[in-house]
Amino acid sequence: MKEEITRVLTMVQEGKIDANKGSELIQILKEKDEAGNKLLEKPAKYLDKTLKIRVVSAEDDNVTVNLPIKLVKVVLMAGHSIAASIPQSEKYVKDIDISLILEAIENELDGQIVDIKSANGDTVSVIID
Repeated sequence: MKEEITRVLTMVQEGKIDANKGSELIQILKEKDEAGNKLLEKPAKYLDKTLKIRVVSAEDDNVTVNLPIKLVKVVLMAGHSIAASIPQSEKYVKDIDISLILEAIENELDGQIVDIKSANGDTVSVIID
């Protein structure tokens, strides 16, 4: 960013732009830099979260899975492309919109995202925490 500000100041000094325009450009550069820093900070905190899958069965066949969001994101990208290239699994993954799931992760989807209760008392919960 320092280089850009130096260029703006040089343009003012050479008379290519006036001081008001230079000030405006510097302010825009600072805002852009601050926004970029916020974007870098935010995902790091979110990517430290965990995807939790809980299945509680009426027959006591319970399942608990905890996956770091970082791992989920990498596995989704790699796994989908691998599965799509295998003829036996292609039919199962062809209609899955991985970009939609990745977009949800990138937009920091949080909290309980799946809550299923069956008639026989089984429950399934998927939570990002």
